[in-house]
Amino acid sequence: MEEISKHKGPPVFTQQERYKMVRAIKWVDELVEGAPYVTTLQTLDKYSCDFCVHGDDITLTVDGKDTYEDVKKTGRYRECNRTQGVSTTDLVGRMLLMTKAHHSNIASSDYQQHTDNFGKGPRGSSPWTGVSQFLQTSQKIIQFASGQEPQPGDTIIYVAGAFDLFHIGHVDFLEAVHKLSEKPYIIVGLHFDQEVNRYKGKNYPIMNIHERTLSVLACRHVSEVVIGAPYTITKDLLDHFKVDLVCHGKTEVFPDRGGYDPYAVPKKKGIFRTVDSGNSLTTDNIVQRIIKNRLLYEARNQKKEAKELAVIQAIKSREEEKAKERTQAVA
Repeated sequence: MEEISKHKGPPVFTQQERYKMVRAIKWVDELVEGAPYVTTLQTLDKYSCDFCVHGDDITLTVDGKDTYEDVKKTGRYRECNRTQGVSTTDLVGRMLLMTKAHHSNIASSDYQQHTDNFGKGPRGSSPWTGVSQFLQTSQKIIQFASGQEPQPGDTIIYVAGAFDLFHIGHVDFLEAVHKLSEKPYIIVGLHFDQEVNRYKGKNYPIMNIHERTLSVLACRHVSEVVIGAPYTITKDLLDHFKVDLVCHGKTEVFPDRGGYDPYAVPKKKGIFRTVDSGNSLTTDNIVQRIIKNRLLYEARNQKKEAKELAVIQAIKSREEEKAKERTQAVA
């Protein structure tokens, strides 16, 4: 945690929270706790890694050096494209600005201007830290989805909610649900943005339906996601997915638009269960952490962008110098 604070700024989640979140990602096989911020060949060799992978944005130390410089020089570095429009900078901006323009059916030039300003330092905008729009595609969903159908003997468990800013409170809940059966098949119903805003208020959800879908699909305990699930759980829904059990956590259940209990049908069928995950962390708690440290996060983003702009300028200068040398050689 000290490494992150030194080189990047204060993290939103604690060290133990981040460990748990990463372990819950279905593509992760092993976690190295307390890894150095600067990736070295010794680290790769120690854990028998052929190479390391990072997104197509640059990460810099506090003094502006590339954290992957050593492994790049030896050819043990790979790069992949980051998901366009998904960034910590943007999410923090949504929390602080209290806007709703990120919801799936709203577009606002004012919101874009606010988020641009939030992620932008006085010297301009970096292509790595700046905010862009997230565009959902079927291919993105396919990459995240397991593609597995329920098998004979599976217990099909349905849970529903916003699952906003997917965090360890959600992970602990899904883990507890997963332990209810030897062969669980967990279906998560995600409510549309406007439905979440109806019962949560303010500018919730912080993440729109497309972003929340990918976050939930990335969890190893989740088998399937219903995008835009109805708030009231009906007999048709239960029959369609052949649901054996419906679960909800200890958080408050808000009435539907008619003032009725959305879980009335599964309760009447005797298949509803309240699950205590033992974790009281909520999305509201995460937002409060951000608001409490607003100035620190704003300063973090501006410092990060200033370092990135310096690197861009250095690269540009080197390219111009090489072009000049080539021109002189031809002459």
